[in-house]
Amino acid sequence: MADTITLEVFRYRPEQEETPVFDSFEVPLRKEWAVLDALNHIKDNIDGTVSYRWSCRMGICGSCGMTVNGEPKLSCSAFLVDYAPGPVRVEPLHNFPVIRDLVVNIEDFMAKLPEVKPWLVRHADDAPDDFEYLQTPAELDEYKKYSMCINCMLCYSACPVYALDPEFIGPAAIALGQRYNLDSRDEGADDRRDVLASAQGAWACTFVGECSVACPKGVDPAGAIQRYKLTAATQSVKDLLMPWSQKDARRKAGGR
Repeated sequence: MADTITLEVFRYRPEQEETPVFDSFEVPLRKEWAVLDALNHIKDNIDGTVSYRWSCRMGICGSCGMTVNGEPKLSCSAFLVDYAPGPVRVEPLHNFPVIRDLVVNIEDFMAKLPEVKPWLVRHADDAPDDFEYLQTPAELDEYKKYSMCINCMLCYSACPVYALDPEFIGPAAIALGQRYNLDSRDEGADDRRDVLASAQGAWACTFVGECSVACPKGVDPAGAIQRYKLTAATQSVKDLLMPWSQKDARRKAGGR
C-alpha cells in the first residue's frame, strides 16, 4: 500500500474566486485515518485556510458531514484506506448553499426542524413535578430507531425531492416528528399534523429511499415517512366518518 493518498478538496473563497475550484493535497495514508484526519493534517501542516466543520470526531455530533467521492458521509467515519489508491474528492454536502470551502448554510434545516415540534407535547398536564411516565420495552421500541438521528443532514444531501423542491420539510424533520408521534408519553400528534401531512410534508416524498441509505445511524427516515403516510391517510378517513375529529373531541373534554 502506498504511503500517501491524494485529497482533491473543494475550495470556494468568495473574496478570492467567483466559481469553486479543487486543490490537491498529498496526505499520509494511515490505516486509522479518516477523511477528517486528513483534512486536519492539511489545515495544521499544509494550508491553514481550508474551512470545514467538525466537533466530536466520533460520529455523534453530526457536524462533519461532507460529500466524499460523490456520496454524503460523516468525514470522521469515512476511512482513507477504503478509498485507496485514491484520489479522494471531498466536497460540501449537496443541496445546501456553500458559505466557504466545505462549510454549507444550514439555516433552512434549522428553520424547518422546530415546525414539527420535535419535543414531548403534553396538553393540560397536571401531573406532579416528580411524576414519571413509565414505558414498556415494547413502547420504547416503537420510536427508539427514529430517536437516533444526529441532525447531520446527510439525508437532505441525498434526497432528490429536496434537491428539486427546497420547500420540502425533509427526511430528518419528518422522521423526528414521527419519533414523537410514536412516543407513548406524547400528545402532540394533532399539533404536528398540519405540517407533517401537508403537500410539503410526508406526501412530497416519492420513496426513493436514498435518505435511509445515507443515514449513518440506521434511522431509516424513508420508512418513518411511509409509516406516517399510512397514519395520515387513516386519520383522514376517520375525520370523514366521525362527526368530530379527535382534536375537537379533546377540546370538548377540556383540552386533553
